Amino acid sequence: MLETIINHPTLDTRFKRIAEKVQNGERIDFEEGVLLYEKAELGYLGALANYIREKRHGDTTYFNRNFHIEPTNLCIYTCKFCSYSRLIKQREEGWVYTEDEMMDIVKSYDGKPVTEVHIVGGVLPHMNMEFFTSLIRRIKAHRPELHIKGFTPVELFYMFKKAKLSYTEGLKQLKEAGYQSMPGGGAEIFDEEIREIICKDKCNSEQWLAIHEAAHGLDIPTNATMLYGHIEKYHHRVDHMNRLRTLQDKTGGFNCFIPLKFRNSNNEMSHISEVNVLEDLRNYAVARIYMDNFPHLKAYWPMIGRETAQLSLAFGVNDIDGTIDDTTKIYSMAGSEEQNPALTTKQLVKMIKNVGRRPVERNTVYDTLKDYTEEVFEEPKDIFIDLPVINN
Repeated sequence: MLETIINHPTLDTRFKRIAEKVQNGERIDFEEGVLLYEKAELGYLGALANYIREKRHGDTTYFNRNFHIEPTNLCIYTCKFCSYSRLIKQREEGWVYTEDEMMDIVKSYDGKPVTEVHIVGGVLPHMNMEFFTSLIRRIKAHRPELHIKGFTPVELFYMFKKAKLSYTEGLKQLKEAGYQSMPGGGAEIFDEEIREIICKDKCNSEQWLAIHEAAHGLDIPTNATMLYGHIEKYHHRVDHMNRLRTLQDKTGGFNCFIPLKFRNSNNEMSHISEVNVLEDLRNYAVARIYMDNFPHLKAYWPMIGRETAQLSLAFGVNDIDGTIDDTTKIYSMAGSEEQNPALTTKQLVKMIKNVGRRPVERNTVYDTLKDYTEEVFEEPKDIFIDLPVINN
């Protein structure tokens, strides 16, 4: 399928070589990753990324039915890019849920076909190991089949340090309570100089990676993220992905890579312009090409918008997250494209079908729950556009 590119008479030989590597299933190196960011045309990137995507997943596009619990937006840390958290002294601008209030959120989904609860929030001293193991046990006692995904390494690092537990010991305790997988947040950009500027308070890159490695050692699957489009350079992005790729070679414990777009509303980095849609698509494509040992690439539709999420499915993405059946605050506070980030299953299925892809509901670890290819719904009242099918 890539023969036309490889045999193109005027294409730079470096890009021909990269296309050959992709066709042969060979790994590109660091310098080639930077070259793709800096010099490659978007159509070329889309062709390579879509080739990899379709070789692995065909037209399948995954989603799940999940809801979020955000225990608090108060936090002991200050990250300059964060629009969500508030310092403890800004308590009047925040919320702190009790354990009972979070159980009320869980119970509000009784009878609804959600499969996952996603628990992430700010870091507060009283929200410690005892607090969260108790919450996890109560959720499991109430709804045993609900998958519990929660806590970034930023939250876990604080909890374990306060409890005087190693990463492995802390994760064992959480797993015994019913904890099942870890999201990918808190990674930002691994380069230490960048982290010193944008998030110097929180756990460092080495600690972030070590906590994920400990989770993989306990058969706890995890995801990984990268915050892009702020003060980082292209080589910082490739360095970030390279560190993740190296750990995945070692453990095989990552399910999914999720590039997260920097949004500049209501934070200390509001003076930095956001990157455009073309840069979003470039980033997804390079990620799909470079992250050769990550099975899945996800686009968070609430953060980038529905139309960009649709386009991303032609640039390597094979997962657009979930229905997000709640009123999660993180997205809207960050100035996301979607101020009310919730979709019905019917809407999400239509969104995927409109660009010629096959919608498949998954669970957290990518087991197929239902293929919606032949599902026929009544026409929903929505504003989705019918984008043209892009065949790269």
